[in-house]
Amino acid sequence: MTNPVSDTSNPTHSSPAVVFETHDVTKTYQMGEVEVRALRGIDLELYEGEFVVMLGPSGSGKSTLLNILGGLDVPSSGTVRYGDTDLSTFNESVLTQYRREHVGFVFQFYNLIPSLTARENVALVTEISSQPLAPEEALKLVELSDRMDHFPAQLSGGEQQRVAIARAIAKRPRVLLCDEPTGALDIRTGIVVLEALAKVNRELGTTTVVITHNVAIADMADRVIRLSDGMIASIEGNPHKKSPSELSW
Repeated sequence: MTNPVSDTSNPTHSSPAVVFETHDVTKTYQMGEVEVRALRGIDLELYEGEFVVMLGPSGSGKSTLLNILGGLDVPSSGTVRYGDTDLSTFNESVLTQYRREHVGFVFQFYNLIPSLTARENVALVTEISSQPLAPEEALKLVELSDRMDHFPAQLSGGEQQRVAIARAIAKRPRVLLCDEPTGALDIRTGIVVLEALAKVNRELGTTTVVITHNVAIADMADRVIRLSDGMIASIEGNPHKKSPSELSW
């Protein structure tokens, strides 16, 4: 089957390619008789290989925007382009293929299958991907080579989250979208998880977006995008990136 989402990378270009471009994106939910405007005209570009942190309080629209970029939801109006393709024109079948081939997801809760080992949890993704990393290679990237044959119940919370990251990157996604990946973790464990995300971004060149309430995590980003009330409040470059080990919260 021909992939309807083209490979939009351009390695010969001197500046980073635009991975996502949104124009006047809105999202409205109907909650009974109440209309909730989750996004109110989002204009945004995300670039090849960058590490972006999105900040904002609950209800600011972070997760809604992330879900739209990842093809888990569709905008009420506006356009979302992935490279030269308009995601907003896709039906559910094509969005499923887009998610499978191009996007990795990491959530606050790990969603591992308890009866499968770390290796087997990652292998679930590699079996349906066209050019996957070997499960062992993905787990090595997140420093879990010695825990591959352990079950989730035998792993700490941070180790389970790193298995979830390995599972997300094993299909070699161009984009990694992370929704509060350290939200359930203490600071020490959270830093280990952030180190895994930074390593993936650095070594695989995966465009990485992390949404969080935690302002300290912004210090490791290339750019920081702040949302408020469904709108972008600010976008700032970060000329003095910190490593995860330098963060404190």
